Amino acid sequence: MAFEQEYLTVIQRRFYSVRKLGDDTLLQLSDEDIQWRLNEQSNSISVIVKHMYENMLSRWTDFLITDGEKTTRNRDEEFNDTVTMKKEMHSLWEEGWSVVLNALEALEPADLGKTITIRGEAHSVIDAIERQLAHYAYHVGQIVYIGKQIKGRDWKTLSIPIGKSQEYLEDMLKKHASDK
Repeated sequence: MAFEQEYLTVIQRRFYSVRKLGDDTLLQLSDEDIQWRLNEQSNSISVIVKHMYENMLSRWTDFLITDGEKTTRNRDEEFNDTVTMKKEMHSLWEEGWSVVLNALEALEPADLGKTITIRGEAHSVIDAIERQLAHYAYHVGQIVYIGKQIKGRDWKTLSIPIGKSQEYLEDMLKKHASDK
């Protein structure tokens, strides 16, 4: 497999992985939970999702053709806490990720050598993809952290449970040994 195709396969998997962490966190939360924030300077999960949604639409709609900062985007408004219901927030989450993943799946290996713009600044397609992966992972990390704080002992872990690292490693080694 050529490097470019391998990169597209790997990067799509990484975006799906980041999304899954968010999906698994959002499933654990209530309407009240998505509104919680530590203080006036903090964002609620609903605000973070709304910001991600708007960013996703702006960056990934016509990804190779138009500037990634669309003139229709009002970034400052994204931080007004207007999404109060989990169902509404979930719709934004789903639509945003759909735009991202569809754009990624439409990319061809030759597209990786192209240049796009974000706010008029030139970026290689690879740089733009990596920039967005880092941005979404940052925000999903915030969502997971807030969710853990809210749920406390009721939190269902999204990774290796505390105290189970060795057991997990042994299971993985067995699994990979049987794959050979």
